[in-house]
Amino acid sequence: MRFPTVPAFFVFLVMCSLGSPANSVAQDKRPRPLPGLPTEVATDSVARKQETAINEKTASWGYWGTRPSSYSSWTNHSNRLIPVYVFGGSFAEYMNEGSVYRDAAKLEKLYGRMPTNTLRDDAPYADQTDVYRLQRKAIEQQGKKYVFLVVFDGMDWQSTQAAAIYKTGRVAYTEGKGTGLIFQDYDRCTSDYGYIVTSPYGDEVETDVDAQQNTKPVTKFGGFDSRFAGSAPWQTETDIDYPIGRSKISPHAYTDSSSSATSLTAGIKTINGAVNLDHTLKPVETIAQWVQREKGFAVGAITSVPISHATPAAAYSANVSRDDYQDLTRDMLGLPSVARKTNPSPGLDVVIGCGYGENTESPKGQGENFIPGNRYLTDEDRMKVDVNTVDTVNTGGGAGKYIVAQRTNGISGAKVLADAAKSAAQNKKRLLGFFGAKSGHLPFQTANGDFKPVVDMKEKPEVYTKADIDENPTLAEMTEAAIEVLQVDEQGFWLMVEAGDVDWANHANNIDSSIGAVFSGEAAVEKIFRWIESRHAWDESLVVITSDHGHYFHLLEPVALIAE
Repeated sequence: MRFPTVPAFFVFLVMCSLGSPANSVAQDKRPRPLPGLPTEVATDSVARKQETAINEKTASWGYWGTRPSSYSSWTNHSNRLIPVYVFGGSFAEYMNEGSVYRDAAKLEKLYGRMPTNTLRDDAPYADQTDVYRLQRKAIEQQGKKYVFLVVFDGMDWQSTQAAAIYKTGRVAYTEGKGTGLIFQDYDRCTSDYGYIVTSPYGDEVETDVDAQQNTKPVTKFGGFDSRFAGSAPWQTETDIDYPIGRSKISPHAYTDSSSSATSLTAGIKTINGAVNLDHTLKPVETIAQWVQREKGFAVGAITSVPISHATPAAAYSANVSRDDYQDLTRDMLGLPSVARKTNPSPGLDVVIGCGYGENTESPKGQGENFIPGNRYLTDEDRMKVDVNTVDTVNTGGGAGKYIVAQRTNGISGAKVLADAAKSAAQNKKRLLGFFGAKSGHLPFQTANGDFKPVVDMKEKPEVYTKADIDENPTLAEMTEAAIEVLQVDEQGFWLMVEAGDVDWANHANNIDSSIGAVFSGEAAVEKIFRWIESRHAWDESLVVITSDHGHYFHLLEPVALIAE
């Protein structure tokens, strides 16, 4: 996911609670101090260090980028290996001897060419596209009915460790899967852990959205050189410039969120900036579209950031440009779009995200069919899909099928969404939720849960009103609402949950907001686990928790993140 422009996932025997209090996260109290930590202490601990590091431009305990002496010298993605946590299944067949990176023929097929310095006889890691294969196999061969893909956008191993340290108040690990967070410690079903390469087919090029074509050829290609990046996500790079594409020996492109999400949902490598198109710009079918068509599953995508940003859009949309937000939303809702003008897909059954209030007159990146107004969801398209305002001349799979919930002045966002979800479930309708605060996302939950971000690489910290907090649901509440609607389908369902604010925090080099964003996503994961437990459904469930890419934070002194 790009940084915004600112002046920028079975057999369980009994129902019970999720482990000890130390491994549980309170869901419904806002603000939420961490268990066992006094509010007054937690309020200022990491936030204070973040603020000091930005103001002094250096910190002995860590840095973002390539220069240890500078707290912030890189605000973009990296080519680091990314963890994968699997529940209700195994990831082992894709790791070690099963790694595509040990097989020349498979590697060349995956990248459409033989990527330089990438084939390794001893590669232990899998590829991001294996997450797609895992989901497909679980449904086709293992009969899984409830599949959750949870994407902590931008969360690498380092982000997870930082959150675990803060939550537990100790440095419990320095390598491996780790402990402290729910998805690290959950042991009530078959589970597995692995890590993946996120490299794209190639770097982004200029596009013509109206023609759905690239206007320039790809000149920088993807690949992964473990000599420089390491063979495990906790290993320190030997060439600090390699993960950001600046190696003189292996200048591999690092991924963006549209390319990496396409790998997760469609199982292919593509060009940065493209959504569900292969490198020849041919549209590909996503796991959601396949399972909807082939198995009759209900499908959904929810996010804490704008509704049609790259990751949620990749659940269902196709476009040469991730910036064509209104058309990406149309694909998600089953309406005609620039890429599917006459034969739109049926649409997702649940779409919940943000972008409410983000209005613009500028068509930048959106093509000739851009409609001034909301950047992500036009009033016209919202009215087309709303069961209460349907235009009878409409065509498209989504027309008039959605109960619409959106941010409403003076009313709890949790209630607005819950009421709409109940109505949609009872009446067998679809659900569209549209919320958001400043810059089109949910309010950033900081490490201690007080929704008070401190200074970072943006021009100034975001400040939220009481209404911003009250009138928006949390990602956990979005997850509950989505499940309530999707579970009505007796065939089963597939759901993507994106904790997109991890990425936004890491782009801003804000360790305080990054930790809080991990906790926000963790709370959503707990909702998923509790629902599966309540139905004794681990035999039928698969939960995959991963990220689309990493950033470039280096934690030199882990004890620094222990609350003082």
